[in-house]
Amino acid sequence: MDIENIDENLISEYYKTIGRNVKRVREEKGLTQLDLSEKMGHKSVGLVSQSELYLKKQHFNLKHLYMIATILKCDMSEFFVDIEIVK
Repeated sequence: MDIENIDENLISEYYKTIGRNVKRVREEKGLTQLDLSEKMGHKSVGLVSQSELYLKKQHFNLKHLYMIATILKCDMSEFFVDIEIVK
């Protein structure tokens, strides 16, 4: 697949899957969205809430994922479970 033919719907599905995985791990660790948000230095749950659901096309970036993995004491690869790259 060349870069000009990237399917934006597929990219959206990747972001949704990452958000679901962050939510899964967060809940397994017993943290609320507010707990995680505060540990990330945010005063509200907006980023975490919207990124977990991919609302308004809000998604986690690599810095967010690194911070979340550190806070949740997990490997970042947990956030990419069930993502297949189309070749």
